[in-house]
Amino acid sequence: MISNPIFALMTNKKYLSLILVLGSLTALAPFSIDMYLPGFPAIAKDLDTSVAKVALSLSSFFIGISAGQLLYGPLLDRFGRKKPLYAGLVIYIIASAGCMFANSIDALIALRFIQAIGSCAATVAAVAMVRDLFPVKDSAKVFALLMLVLGVSPMIAPTLGGYITATFGWHTIFLILLGIGIFNLIGSWLWLPEAYKPDTTMSLKPKPILKNFIAVIREPQFYTYALTGAFAFAGLFAYISGSPLLFMDIFKVNEETYGWIFALLSIGFIGSSQVNTLLLRKFKSEQIIVVAMVAQVITIVFFLIGGIHGWFGLYTTIFLLFKFLCCLGFVSPNASALTLAPFSKNAGSASALMGAIQMGLGALASVGIGLFDVKSIVPMLIIMTICSIIACTILLIGRKRMNNSNKQVNVM
Repeated sequence: MISNPIFALMTNKKYLSLILVLGSLTALAPFSIDMYLPGFPAIAKDLDTSVAKVALSLSSFFIGISAGQLLYGPLLDRFGRKKPLYAGLVIYIIASAGCMFANSIDALIALRFIQAIGSCAATVAAVAMVRDLFPVKDSAKVFALLMLVLGVSPMIAPTLGGYITATFGWHTIFLILLGIGIFNLIGSWLWLPEAYKPDTTMSLKPKPILKNFIAVIREPQFYTYALTGAFAFAGLFAYISGSPLLFMDIFKVNEETYGWIFALLSIGFIGSSQVNTLLLRKFKSEQIIVVAMVAQVITIVFFLIGGIHGWFGLYTTIFLLFKFLCCLGFVSPNASALTLAPFSKNAGSASALMGAIQMGLGALASVGIGLFDVKSIVPMLIIMTICSIIACTILLIGRKRMNNSNKQVNVM
């Protein structure tokens, strides 16, 4: 049994095929989100609408992922891993074909929602199957590889999408996503074994599922850090939705350049999340998240003031967005860890609920970008500022209440 370095897993033939398929399943959602971003102006032109309206197709995708987080957990436990996965991938493939031939913005928005429901099966199943297919001592290494895929995908996808859109048009993006979906379906069928026995006692009735979720929500540490992380992360969704309009409409960069800018900014988020692991050797998650959250608020408030007064050009805008994403790279992993820390028995439900809240608030932030429908950086900055201030407020108040509660318990 191979158990040491990560590269040992990748050189084991048995594990290699599993990791490649699981990595491809993990990359499906981020590629579906980021690859078509450079095509926003072209889509708007072809469908006779605005870039802001096209951004609503991204919002509908986020809503679909949020709903799917809660849908697939019980299904994967009740029917095994592969049947729900196959169903989700077939839905994804059909929806991708529909997006390719969409002739109106309303049709694209609806099809993107369906596409998200399908892609969510791949994400949730990949996480569950790591636990099924690998020994405990190797699972952390596999998760590290999958997290690397999640981090690299936002760097590759928009850059690749920019060149594809400029050369072949935006329809080709969805053709490629369709191909990725087919590859995942075939790969899952050929190389992923069913290592989990379906739990026929698992209830799919709403009442016991809701009861479980309510028990999670009542935990103060859960709602404090889950909402902090979700509102902070909603600023990222606002940036993703607003970035095509910001860079290609306002600053007039082409599709290829936009892809490279997006990749550069992704490095800020990914890099700081890796630095966070080093800081955890000396500091607690509770300390890091407070400093990072305050820094994020200061950065975005300054950015908003300057945006309103027109102080910043392209390079300063990129720098400030980079700084904002660096702060978020420290906030996000610590918020996730602190959110799930109190749970053992209900860890799966807590994780699904945390993801649903995060994606739900992200979808609302994304919708807000589309509702403004103006060629200005200010709406994006307003939403990012509101999200950051709410997140920081929840964090500070929640921590104070938890500390007071702990003091009362100690006195009693």
